[in-house]
Formats: sequence, C-alpha cells, structure tokens
Amino acid sequence: MERRAPPMPVLLYIAALMAASCCSSSEAAAPKSSFEDNFDIMWSENHFTASEDKQIWYLSLDKDTGCGFQTKQKYRFGWFSMKIKLVGGDSAGVVTAYYMCTENGAGPERDELDFEFLGNRSGQPYLIQTNVYKNGTGNREMRHQLWFDPTEEYHTYSILWNNHQIVFFVDKVPIRVFKNNGEANNFFPNEKPMYLFSSIWNADEWATRGGIEKTDWKKSPFVSSYKDFSVDACQWEDPFPACVSTTTKNWWDQYDAWHLSDAQKKDFAWIQRNMVIYDYCKDSERFPTLPVECPLSPWE
Repeated sequence: MERRAPPMPVLLYIAALMAASCCSSSEAAAPKSSFEDNFDIMWSENHFTASEDKQIWYLSLDKDTGCGFQTKQKYRFGWFSMKIKLVGGDSAGVVTAYYMCTENGAGPERDELDFEFLGNRSGQPYLIQTNVYKNGTGNREMRHQLWFDPTEEYHTYSILWNNHQIVFFVDKVPIRVFKNNGEANNFFPNEKPMYLFSSIWNADEWATRGGIEKTDWKKSPFVSSYKDFSVDACQWEDPFPACVSTTTKNWWDQYDAWHLSDAQKKDFAWIQRNMVIYDYCKDSERFPTLPVECPLSPWE
C-alpha cells in the first residue's frame, strides 16, 4: 500500500484548555499508571501479560479464546485516550476493539462508542471501523484507512465525548465527528455512563473483506499491546455523576470543545478527502431514508 503523507502537525486546543481550565482533583478522574488501578480483566486472564515494569499490557488471541479488559470506573463525558500497537503480519480475521459501552456485554439496551481495528492479510492496509450505538441500535459504521502502519509503533486513539459532539481521534487528528441535534429522542448517546473496554477476538465471518479472508491459526497467537491510558472525565457514582454541573470547568465540556478548532477542521478535511472507505450516511441503498443525524454538519 502506498502511504499518503499525514496532515500537517498541529497543536490542538486540548493542551491549552487543559492547562487553563482543568477541573479540580475532587471532580475529575486522575490518570493512574497502574493497570490494576484502572482496569479489570474481563475474561481469559491467562491470555493477558504485562511488561516487567507493568507499563505495557498485552492481549493475545489463539484458536481457544481471546482476551479483554475494562475500566473499574464508569464515566459520563470526557476525554479518553490509549496508545495501541496492533497485531503485525497476517492478522486477517482478527479484531482489536477499543470502545466505550454502558454494559459488560452486548446488552439489548446498550449505548456504545467503538474503535474496531480490522486485521489484514500481510501487506494489505489495516482498516479502522467506528460505530455508535444508542439503546442497542447501531448501524452507524464508518471505515477509514490509516496514513501509517499501526503495527510498527504505538499510536494514540482517543474519544472526546460531551453533550454536543463525539469525536474519534487518531494521533490527535479527528477522523470522525458525530453531532447532537439537541432534540428529544435523537440518536445521540448522552444519558448513560459508560465503561471503557479493549479486547481482541476472532471475527473472520465478517472482518476481512467481508469474511472472505479467514483467520490463519498457524500464525497465532495474535498479540496487540497497550500503554499510557489517559482519562480526563466525569466519574459516575450511582445514582448521580460526580462532576457534571453548571459550575464545573472541565475543558472537554466548555464551548471550544463543542466544535472542531480551525486547525482540526483542516486535518478533518484531509481525512475526508483521503482516508474514508465507507460512510453509512452516503449509503442510500442501505438507508433509502438517511438516519436523522446524517444532515448535521461536523463543521459547526
């Protein structure tokens, strides 16, 4: 695959806003370096390992099972970020998922925000599929190519979630913007708190070329690795959140975080021109009547 040059590097407004308007420690979730402080292993603990200093975490998939972990804490709104290095070589059929969800499992009423990294045959590009669910309904898929090989180095994958927009970032470049139209009963997930998860699993019935390419188990185990989890978000404590109020000064819930900055718009335009493989809002065969959020402008 010919790699396109990435967008011009920009200093996003995030750092400045975090410095200028960071919420108090009593209101925000402070990042912690220890895996045990942040996460629980969901299944297959014997498929989870860590580096000697415990700062890098490895999830493996073989023919028997995959592995997954989730945050101990659930959140409602904020900034969520992880560095991930994906399975290298022939990874057809393998999906590494990094997502937020209201439930541990695919519950019928779940809200969910997905990054799914779809494996490839050697030499073919990795694809990122993103999706949004509300009350158990999804079908909001987008697929993107990447402008780098995500198996060679760690890259940062982030979600900004507030009441106005959800933005999926790769290395601080916005690749997808999902807007809230502000109407009752719309498709924007903004009411339920979510945990953050990651997992590796076999999806060769659909993941690579629509299921044509199957997982080659002779290449297993397939390993994805993680480090530098970062969260600046509102912790949820039943029955009410700990920090969503009219008096908080969380940068991710201020006006500048309700829209893309000018620099982000330039990067987003580059992504739209060069990296989008599939957009459900442009699939008139699948959606003769487009979903209600499709006419909303990501630029405003």
